[in-house]
Amino acid sequence: MFWWILLALAAVFIAVLLVRAARFRPQDDGRAAAGPCEVDAAAATEHLAQLVRVPTVSSYRLEEFDEEKFEEFRGLLKKFYPKVFETCTYERFDHTEMLFTWKGKSSAAPVVLMAHYDVVPVEESRWKHPPFCGEVFDGELWGRGTLDTKITLMGIFEAAERLIGEGFVPQNDVYFAFAGDEEVNGTGAPAAVQVLRERGVKPAMVVDEGGAVVEGVFPGVQRPMAVVGIGEKGLADLEVTAKSEGGHASHPPLHSAVGVLSKAVVACEKHQFKAEITTPVREMLNTVGPHAPFALRIVFANLWCFGGLITGVIHKLGGELNAMMRTTMAFTMARGSKQSNVMPNEATATVNLRLINSTTVEGAAEHLRRAINDPAVEVRVLHGSEASPYADVNSEAWRTLAAAVGETWQEAIVTPYLMIACSDSRHFSEICPNVFKFSAMALSAEQRGLIHNDDERVELPTIAKTVEFFTRLIQKL
Repeated sequence: MFWWILLALAAVFIAVLLVRAARFRPQDDGRAAAGPCEVDAAAATEHLAQLVRVPTVSSYRLEEFDEEKFEEFRGLLKKFYPKVFETCTYERFDHTEMLFTWKGKSSAAPVVLMAHYDVVPVEESRWKHPPFCGEVFDGELWGRGTLDTKITLMGIFEAAERLIGEGFVPQNDVYFAFAGDEEVNGTGAPAAVQVLRERGVKPAMVVDEGGAVVEGVFPGVQRPMAVVGIGEKGLADLEVTAKSEGGHASHPPLHSAVGVLSKAVVACEKHQFKAEITTPVREMLNTVGPHAPFALRIVFANLWCFGGLITGVIHKLGGELNAMMRTTMAFTMARGSKQSNVMPNEATATVNLRLINSTTVEGAAEHLRRAINDPAVEVRVLHGSEASPYADVNSEAWRTLAAAVGETWQEAIVTPYLMIACSDSRHFSEICPNVFKFSAMALSAEQRGLIHNDDERVELPTIAKTVEFFTRLIQKL
């Protein structure tokens, strides 16, 4: 009798899994057929090329900014987009920040579109073509900033210039916030937030860099995915310090500071942060999972049962999905003695942490202290910022953005995700509940790897597509 009961329960259990998987089907997202959207691809490409040729390299040291180059860049914007400057209120403040106000028919639900025009440094000798050449080779425009993020800034300007020329007036006020110090965690974006707060502006939506249209990143799903960040991870740099006796390297102590530090680093890496199905990951699984083969749908439709399996498998695979499900740690810097025959009095290592919402900066530091479990090793927070809150995927803002994305990339599944890097838009969470991260480009894994890397470049059709997206989005605001 007992075994019959067990078999019956097992049968019910399997039936529940299968029924849930069978019902876990793609939902109609109400996507409309895309209407025509005219884009002057040649002009957009030429404008981006000229913007890329201006080396607006930012620096953590204010005196190292090449002010003439930054002013040259802003001058090109005035030249290329006169209607934007005539129609919108243009303000400059906090060194590099540009804020445009395009008055709409209403101020009830204003929107902020963001980008940054500074770029990271280059090592010119490592590039196949000069990093600021702005030239086309084999159907690709080369240069630092083509992907990050002069292309999105150009896309916003191109769309606005054309729409203003056609007499278009947005339904709601639209703000353009462009910083020239994003790459160095500058003060431009926080200053823009403060200005808007003082004016009582409460944006209904903010859109900044982040996600892209990608392929082959979700198990079993063949369709491209337009991943839109609904939040981003926090950031913390911690310093781990071990101390020991100094002296001559010819008669070293039993345990040197470097040895103690090495043991501490290994202990941390053995005690990774626990994985969890975060809200963005759950939303992604619910959106994309129904497009997977039936065997995988059994898993995705029954997270209550297979959640632990998913986190375990993804941890083994590593990569971006793993980073979306846990706080990550990366030891990136270390130092000891300044000379090979001198024992260091102390050795330090710097670890870069990217925090999910359930991990605070101080909580992360305490995790490392417990993992190291050595009173002779100190863990100190150098600086950090908490993870951003999540945007609402059931909001009108999400539906508006998703519609513009879906109309531009008709074959793509529009899905939330968690941005694992940091952007200026995190500051806007202070005044806006719905901050989204989407870079308006279809990028392969190789192309995504060019960001902040040598040989940064973008395919020419992508340039026109970026303009198309912002045109469609602005028309809906």
